[in-house]
Amino acid sequence: MDSYFINGGTPLYGTVEISGAKNSALPILAASLLTDETCTISNVPDLKDTRTMFLLLEKLGKKVSFEKNTAFIESTDRKETLAPYEIVKTMRASICVLGPLLSKYLKAQVSLPGGCAIGPRPVNLHIKAMELLGAQIDVQDGYIYAEASKLKGTKITLLAPGGTTVLGTANAMMAAALAEGDSIIDPAAMEPEVVDLGNFLISMGARIEGLGTSTIRIKGVKKLKGTTHHVIPDRIETGTFITMIGAAGGEIEIKNIIPEHIENILEPALEAGLNIKVFDQSLIVKKDQVLGGIELKTQPYPGFATDMQPQFMAMLLTAKGLSIITENIFEDRFIHVGELQRMNASIRIEKGSVAVIKGKDFINGAPVMASDLRAGAGLVVAGLCAKGTTEVQRIYHIERGYEKFEEKIRKINGHIVKKAKSS
Repeated sequence: MDSYFINGGTPLYGTVEISGAKNSALPILAASLLTDETCTISNVPDLKDTRTMFLLLEKLGKKVSFEKNTAFIESTDRKETLAPYEIVKTMRASICVLGPLLSKYLKAQVSLPGGCAIGPRPVNLHIKAMELLGAQIDVQDGYIYAEASKLKGTKITLLAPGGTTVLGTANAMMAAALAEGDSIIDPAAMEPEVVDLGNFLISMGARIEGLGTSTIRIKGVKKLKGTTHHVIPDRIETGTFITMIGAAGGEIEIKNIIPEHIENILEPALEAGLNIKVFDQSLIVKKDQVLGGIELKTQPYPGFATDMQPQFMAMLLTAKGLSIITENIFEDRFIHVGELQRMNASIRIEKGSVAVIKGKDFINGAPVMASDLRAGAGLVVAGLCAKGTTEVQRIYHIERGYEKFEEKIRKINGHIVKKAKSS
């Protein structure tokens, strides 16, 4: 099993090119099931999760070819509505095939998904959306069995304990695209990835209004066509590289960004003391002073993203004064705190969802273990500023969501290598 070995304390300089957004690409790939025509999707990151989605699409009767970050998805004579455990178990976004399969074929059998272990993230809202649209659902033996004589438009209310649901909104939108009549999703997730999926569906012929707002309206159509689409840049990858500069110091240019998608990342980074100049499709981030402590609260978009919480925590370990981070979206998303404490970080947890960070002059390298995708990225950020060597284990979590991660870090002078972990 591979690990990252990081020799920290070296400022970072150079240019980083941001990849396509994984959280956008996966539901868009799933949406190709809604048409019998060919879909061409570019700027798809080459990741374990996207490769898993390709396997799932092929299992469901599609022919997929992938070259230079572009996926070509064609139909075959074989149609399948079973998404098996062997594929779905490794990736939570596999649940996104439920809506398209049910909408296109009026039946689906989808294994309950796997993915990051960051607290309970039940699929009940996905099931609720399908039931509201007219499906009969049965959950047994680890599978969701869905069937309908037809899907009919309706009002769909999807609200999780932490707020709106991104994948739930995506599934409902895809299912409603071919339903009879009008559907309203309220409250709907407003994330850029939901907007990107909606734009993909519109280019296929779907009739959707309200993307980027809390109310999405869908007027069902009888058929969707093939299309060409370019996936948006990954805002979380962009934020991760910003926090690397905040932690390790230096100055880098980050290319292929959409500035309005990262306003909720730029604001706290600037407040902490980073120097950031934003252009149309790029930014330059520089650390020219010791950062100061800030207060963060994770919220659904356009609030501060829970997927950036571990990276900001790592950046703030050496900021002057106190920082307070409140996690409002997921339970158990402070698992990485114990690993950061192994690096001499001063963090205490209050009331289970509040982390109080006392900035220190330095932290030390240590063997640490990634528990999920973003926690692992946070450990890499910490390792880049730590004295000595940090070994980040279980990096398969990280490689689910960051394309050519260590290669990009090396290009900006980060001392990181991937090799078999120490015994």
